[in-house]
Amino acid sequence: MFSLLKTRSKARKPAPPEMRTLNVAGRLMPLTIKQHDRATRITLRIEPGGRALKMTVPKGLATREVNAFLDRHQGWLLTKLAKFSTDTGLRDGGEILLRGVSHRIQHSGSLRGLTEAVSMDGMPVLRVSGMPEHVGRRIAAFLKKEARADLARLAMMHAATIRAPIRSISMKDTRSRWGSCSSEGNLSFSWRIVMAPPSVIDYLAAHEVAHLKEMNHGPRFWALCGKLCPGMDEAKSWLKRHGSQLHAIDFD
Repeated sequence: MFSLLKTRSKARKPAPPEMRTLNVAGRLMPLTIKQHDRATRITLRIEPGGRALKMTVPKGLATREVNAFLDRHQGWLLTKLAKFSTDTGLRDGGEILLRGVSHRIQHSGSLRGLTEAVSMDGMPVLRVSGMPEHVGRRIAAFLKKEARADLARLAMMHAATIRAPIRSISMKDTRSRWGSCSSEGNLSFSWRIVMAPPSVIDYLAAHEVAHLKEMNHGPRFWALCGKLCPGMDEAKSWLKRHGSQLHAIDFD
């Protein structure tokens, strides 16, 4: 009697993404090209904020076909990227949103001091100290601090309503999502949300807290989220319309 020996072929690792820089009418854009076994066509996506591109292609697609696709879609990219301004305006006299209100940036001229939101002649102003070239970074640090204060307060309030414990709250600068909730009760938020109106900030806090009870996006989750945040639909609509603009701001 002979036994048949079967050899198992090792599973092939997926090809690593190809990283490129694409010139779109003089605008240099980071481009990630990823092969996918199940892809049947080429898809090209602008990442949130309009600062990078992501391309998915069928496995084994020839480079010349990838290049031809990119050449054909230069006009489409140019049109779509036009809404993302390359001028951040993060300088003396520029403007930045804080809780949905546009604040004029005023560089104090002092190398030391706190960044603070004040009212001058009835107008909202964000006073920033330090070196002029560091204005963006100092504003980012201020927004992170304000976001943490707002989201911690709102998250704890919503968690108390549904009697769910929160293990930790952290601030991140994620581009693919505004927040997350782990099964252990760790909440994470994008600090950029503090530029949105208060109702939108509240919705994000309610959304992630609702995941403490419902780790999904099913009907019971949305019902709970709507109970915690009655203005949920309007807030979701605002994020859909304006979220990319918040991601597009380069604080560095």
